[in-house]
Amino acid sequence: MSWFITNLVSAFLLPPLNLLIVAMIGLWFWRKRPLLARSLISLSIALLWLLSTPYCADYLLHELEGSPQAVDLKNQHADAIVVLGGGTYFHAPEYGNDTVSEAALLRLRYAAKLYRETGKPILVTGGKPLGNSLSEGEQMKQVLTQEFNVPVQWVEGESDNTFENARMSFKILKAAGISKIYLLTHAWHMPRSRKVFENAGFTVIATPTAYTTRYETDLLTFIPNAGSLHDSRIFMHEMIGMAWYQLKSTL
Repeated sequence: MSWFITNLVSAFLLPPLNLLIVAMIGLWFWRKRPLLARSLISLSIALLWLLSTPYCADYLLHELEGSPQAVDLKNQHADAIVVLGGGTYFHAPEYGNDTVSEAALLRLRYAAKLYRETGKPILVTGGKPLGNSLSEGEQMKQVLTQEFNVPVQWVEGESDNTFENARMSFKILKAAGISKIYLLTHAWHMPRSRKVFENAGFTVIATPTAYTTRYETDLLTFIPNAGSLHDSRIFMHEMIGMAWYQLKSTL
């Protein structure tokens, strides 16, 4: 399934569109079945409010991420570091070209730290899902080598999703005799990524970054905002992704 079709289907399954669809169905039944209509509209509004609160969104991501902890590099050894792409900052005027997104930069910062602590070679993986001129893998290589002064051994630039990241990265590293890796991505992305990479043939040591943290819980954590709705959307996207991979494995 192409990147566009996958994300189009996802849009209908994720907030806010899925909640808007529930509300529109309620409006459709407003005259014929007013009780059902009111129930659907009330449900969509309540869920939209709840999923938009920092308290709810953070709780969901914490459940996905598990207990925050750094990898034990003294006792957990691998032969390479695999860094997953995190999107593109398109046509960046201050850089004169496409470059890595904010999310990808967080991963690269930790990749540089991990490289300096282990000395293990790095593979960056990410293609051109939106047809950009420079693959996410090449963007990441540029940032690591030019801005962090960290070498990149391998670039995988053809994959469009996590499933392809894993399969194409395994093909590259298998040729180098490597199957045990430090897998680096966002903490909320790690459960799905780890399973996919293990299914591809890797032995994975999870090295997540960018855990969901909060300074304190106060009244503002119960007030809806767009950022928290985005975080709830991430949670639901990951859960749907894991369910989809599970379904594919049984077909």
